Amino acid sequence: MSLDFAGKQTMVERVSNAVDGDCPKEITDCLRDALCDLMQDDRLVLPDTFLEWTSDHYARRLLHQDDELGYTIMAMTWGPGQATPVHDHAGMWCVEAVWHGEIEVVQYELVETSGDQYRLESRTTMRAGVGSAGSLIPPHEYHTIANPDDSQPAVTIHIYAGEMQQCSVFEPLGSDWYHRKSRQLSLDAA
Repeated sequence: MSLDFAGKQTMVERVSNAVDGDCPKEITDCLRDALCDLMQDDRLVLPDTFLEWTSDHYARRLLHQDDELGYTIMAMTWGPGQATPVHDHAGMWCVEAVWHGEIEVVQYELVETSGDQYRLESRTTMRAGVGSAGSLIPPHEYHTIANPDDSQPAVTIHIYAGEMQQCSVFEPLGSDWYHRKSRQLSLDAA
């Protein structure tokens, strides 16, 4: 179930206008611009509860799921030091923006596969603060996200091409080799 909050209708309209296209590159470019604008809009206010994190995992909260266009808008709350393993986005494009705090994103390039073993090399490490946005378009979707701050949470907004209920995570084996495993994703209460 999605959540009501101040400015939600404006957010949904802007995102729907950006998503209503055929080219993932154009869609994600428009979404990045829309999210950057929305984060400057004082009428858009997420509930204070979004600054509350869970101690054992980053929190995933559904803001909106669009049945007509298929996209979802999620808010993720990262406790101090919380991070993802290397993961993909199940073949979906995604736009991510920093709403509060700072995040660190490491992008990986798929170099080789052998069954469920993947050789992934880290390519770039970026620190992103409030108001910045980036995108992932398959096949360039392998990455980690972390809250590098050890004292305060970070909140990010994610817009996915669809409903992301599972993804692949990659457990390190050594020498840039990883074992791929499927992971079911769940939602946290808002």
